[in-house]
Amino acid sequence: MRHAARLLLPLLVPLALAGPATAAERPVVIELFTSQSCSSCPPAEAFLGELADRPGDLLPLAFHVTYWNRLDWRDTFSLPAATERQEAYAQRLGAGSFTPQIVVDGRRSVVGSRREAVNAAIAQARGEAAAAVPVSLARVGGDLVVRLGPGAGGATILLVGFDARHETRVARGENAGRTLVQANVVRSVRSLGRWDGSARTLSEPWPAGTEAAVIVQAADGRILGAARS
Repeated sequence: MRHAARLLLPLLVPLALAGPATAAERPVVIELFTSQSCSSCPPAEAFLGELADRPGDLLPLAFHVTYWNRLDWRDTFSLPAATERQEAYAQRLGAGSFTPQIVVDGRRSVVGSRREAVNAAIAQARGEAAAAVPVSLARVGGDLVVRLGPGAGGATILLVGFDARHETRVARGENAGRTLVQANVVRSVRSLGRWDGSARTLSEPWPAGTEAAVIVQAADGRILGAARS
């Protein structure tokens, strides 16, 4: 996959671009790994929808994996990138790959339907005083302008496109006959390259999906910065 990012001259950045988020403002990233073919997943998806309705201190995202597609129903939003991302977490966290799985801030794996455990992991993430990379986003025409502030360390910059809501009638498989309501469904994931601690401004074509988010993630899985459009 080609991961190219174009530097945008500072004079081209609109004055209306929001200021970078401070460490306290960085949303906690909540990643649900799910499938329309998993009969245990709808409660976790409903919970993610509730989290998506909370104030903007959370960034909930639903990654639909591919390995359930071997059964009698193909998830309409399944992405190989979602499966690859979950496998990477399995190696880092030692928790294996399962659905529904929620990974909180890249560091804690929880069964996605266990609300108390997820809420506890969110509270822990909020309480950790890790250094944050300031991130701000703005839509300019058909592009997304990404501005990253300076900091310490290095990380990968991920661009995620997602849709706020979908309703899907499942015809076969474990959820046959059910209409699933799913929130913040990830439609695309791609790398924008590396952040090396220096301030950067990038301009990228808007990703697949009606909304966009950027996640700055260290090699050990820690989320150093995040923002949504």
